[in-house]
Amino acid sequence: MIENENKHLVSVPPTLPPKPSIRKELMAAIRGTEADYTKIDIKKAIFLLAIPMILELVMESTFAVVDIYFVGKLGPSAIATVGLTETYLFLLYSVAIGLSMAVTATISRRIGEKKKEVAGLSAVQSIFIALLASVPFALAGIFFAKELLALMGGDQWSIRQGYHYTQWMLGGNGIIMLIFVINAIFRGAGDAAIAMRVLWIANGINIVLDPILIFGWGPIPAMGIQGAAMATNIGRGIGVLIQLWALWKGGKHIKVTCSQIYWEAKILLNILQTSLGGVGQMLISMTSWIFLMRILSDVGSEAVAGSTVAIRIMMFTLMPAWGFSNAAATLVGQNLGAGYPERAESAVWRIGFYNMLFLIGVSIVFFVYNQPLIAIFSSDPVVIAIGGEWLKILSYSYFVYGWWMVSVQAFNGAGDTRTPTKINLVFFWLIQIPLAYWFAIKLGWQHSGVFWSVFVSETSVGLFTLWLFKKGGWKQAKV
Repeated sequence: MIENENKHLVSVPPTLPPKPSIRKELMAAIRGTEADYTKIDIKKAIFLLAIPMILELVMESTFAVVDIYFVGKLGPSAIATVGLTETYLFLLYSVAIGLSMAVTATISRRIGEKKKEVAGLSAVQSIFIALLASVPFALAGIFFAKELLALMGGDQWSIRQGYHYTQWMLGGNGIIMLIFVINAIFRGAGDAAIAMRVLWIANGINIVLDPILIFGWGPIPAMGIQGAAMATNIGRGIGVLIQLWALWKGGKHIKVTCSQIYWEAKILLNILQTSLGGVGQMLISMTSWIFLMRILSDVGSEAVAGSTVAIRIMMFTLMPAWGFSNAAATLVGQNLGAGYPERAESAVWRIGFYNMLFLIGVSIVFFVYNQPLIAIFSSDPVVIAIGGEWLKILSYSYFVYGWWMVSVQAFNGAGDTRTPTKINLVFFWLIQIPLAYWFAIKLGWQHSGVFWSVFVSETSVGLFTLWLFKKGGWKQAKV
């Protein structure tokens, strides 16, 4: 209120602060911010969290695509070796991602409760678990690489020459485990920008080293497929060192001190208990993939190679959607911790809608350009035809994937990792695997039968999970 010259009180509208530009918001998301994601506007919270998570995963998937591009120059057997090794890495990823789900849920809940000291201590226990979990995979990969490839139906080239790739990837799995888990710590705390920078640096090094170590350069000899695995271990190893430095230096929301480096059984067991559901759901989905690859290996190396290329392209296109979904997990965890369940649900519905729009666009590209996309990575006409067919079939259901990914991450972010586990058990083991065998072997559809079984099972699981999320039981989960 002000007084005019006639002594009358005049109402003056309040001066609002200028609205930040998109560019400033984008830079804040990339740099990281101290914003409280349980208080700020929900759309801004989604933007600040999702942008670095999307960029982080885009870089991760870019490396996967670049890696298979260079390996593809070595022939279908080399691509098949990568695909067969990844069936075992998928088991590792099951543990790493399942543990990461529990870590994100635990850290985000403690941050939402404003218990930063407990969050730091939980981060330390997570690292202990990751290191212990990596040991069995390392021993299996170092001493039984040839046997593992033979078990999955690898051809003679894979067993005699490609096994070095398997040794390096499984032997160095501790690096993979740590990079997953520590980035989950940062994401759960709201320091998604740090996780983004780590993967950009690690995978940037991978991309540079890939062609050098695979094909040789100057005094560096050509190491073939083994060079691809060495590049991955070096790049991600440097990434882990950066993560540890950032964790001890302290991010915007979480910091670990030397006094917190000790074994805290209660917190460790709580993380383990929460992770069992996450590990279970990932093991179920990943082992179902192993069975599918085993069926494809009976069809031939070209079927495995075409599927491997297609899955890399699919991973690349899904990464922005996973970035949004990871933002949903953090927002659900922090808002439940702060006592705002309705705000948590609102974030999930918004992100699901964004995901659906994005993946509809991707599905159109897959439908129109499926074979040209595969041809970027292989010149083999059979590989191109098989990989292109899978991309086309996937294009029919991609819009459902967007909702499925977000609703699953809402359960996981809430700490309810058991519900998605039960869902996966039914749809992947009891439906997808028998259906793939029936279509591919009994009906003689070969690789096409596997692809259609994936379409049926994953479209169904997406719709069912979304329906279950809508019922709202996840809001009562305790972490």
